[in-house]
Amino acid sequence: MQERSSVGELAEQLRRELDRYSPGGKLPSSRALVERYRVSPVTVSRALGQLAAEGLVVTRPGAGAFRARPGSPQTPAGDTSWQEVALSADGAADLVPRTVDASGVTVSLAAPPPGVLEFNGGYPHPSLQPERAMAAALARAGRRPGAWGRPPLEGLPELREWFARGIGGAVTAAEVLVAAGGQAALATALRALAPPGAPVLVESPTYPGMLALARAAGLRPVPVPVDADGVRPGLLADAFRASGARVFVCQPLFQNPTGAVLAPGRRAEVLRIARAAGAFVVEDDFVRRLVHADAGPLPRPLAADDPDGVVVHVGSLTKATSPSFRVSALAARGPVLERLRAIQVVDSFFVPRPLQEAALELVGSPAWPRHLRALSAELKTRRDTMTAGLALHLPELALPHIPSGGYHLWLRLPDGADETALTAAALRAGVALTPGRPYFSAEPPAAHLRLSFAAVAGTGEITEGVRRLRAACDEVLQGAAPPPGREGAGQWRVHTLG
Repeated sequence: MQERSSVGELAEQLRRELDRYSPGGKLPSSRALVERYRVSPVTVSRALGQLAAEGLVVTRPGAGAFRARPGSPQTPAGDTSWQEVALSADGAADLVPRTVDASGVTVSLAAPPPGVLEFNGGYPHPSLQPERAMAAALARAGRRPGAWGRPPLEGLPELREWFARGIGGAVTAAEVLVAAGGQAALATALRALAPPGAPVLVESPTYPGMLALARAAGLRPVPVPVDADGVRPGLLADAFRASGARVFVCQPLFQNPTGAVLAPGRRAEVLRIARAAGAFVVEDDFVRRLVHADAGPLPRPLAADDPDGVVVHVGSLTKATSPSFRVSALAARGPVLERLRAIQVVDSFFVPRPLQEAALELVGSPAWPRHLRALSAELKTRRDTMTAGLALHLPELALPHIPSGGYHLWLRLPDGADETALTAAALRAGVALTPGRPYFSAEPPAAHLRLSFAAVAGTGEITEGVRRLRAACDEVLQGAAPPPGREGAGQWRVHTLG
């Protein structure tokens, strides 16, 4: 974090000093900049690279960095208004508009402004990522014989075998495809299983990125409510009958955003209901490796208990490693596997072999289990810090379920509260939140917030973020009624799996 801050500070300092040099003039050497500003050569290189990306300097290998010359006058912008008609006409016959609203996804991907604490992040902070282990794995992978050649279309056999072992049951490597991250795998699954215009059952609330994928594919998300034990089987059966859907997308383990785990008594029932409806269950097993230290034994993936090919399983390494380590698995049984494979090949050919080789190196190294243990302990510490802070300083926010895995909490706001206004007030106070509305495919039952405790630098930022959120609530929530059934701070408990 300090290195990244130094890069920005040095880039700003150099930006202010550019007027000292004439266009085309040479800037001081990297060595001189290292000595003048007492930073590392890496910081100098990255700062110059940032200015080069802004078009302010030009770097020439072996010669140095130079102030960029003024560009030629910009040509007048063209008239692209015709596209509005073309794009609308193209979808005129669609049963469901295929416009893409990515706002629910970008809120957890975009970096907040400087000084704003990131309670909206969708990935663990760099300090929680195994950066050294990944760098070492990538270096070793690059030296493997054939590492830069074309991989098998389905993925490296050893990596498919590793994913199959992680799923368990009777799943074999032959039933696994390596995909480029969970989002890409979900997109492939939805395209394979449902034609445009078809309904698709989704948990309510659920991951906004999946809702965006479904709508972009022309599908109609149909919500099925979840509670602390996961999706409600009776309502799932009703939704299949009412909609005629042939796909249900769910997150049985540490569901996003509620953190719920599908109860043991509901697992077989969900599969039975889907099988009776002639439908597939897409299992998004996205945070299995982000379990907290007090969770107890985890339930197996649904795919491990599915001999009939009802489940299409999606599992990913990304959340436990890095946003850029986009390696995942698609697992399925029966004829649907060939359709999944065909769509993936058409869309992307294959996942780059160096990345697959690096994944094998990483998960096979002694550093991998050490990283998972450290991550598990740190996530529990951060979760406990945030829940304690909320209980002490924000008792009017309801937290009915404290998860034992994942990286966030799901809070219900007092009745009558405006989550949009609170999100804006929090940003002014210096903390970025995720509003709850994008997690619902229909009208939400109440206002909610999702707070991430993994994207910040540590527990100190969590404590400070809760303090800032208190200030925002004082500004916005005056007069709002407490949510019904609000548990007192002393009643909050962690729902463990043991």
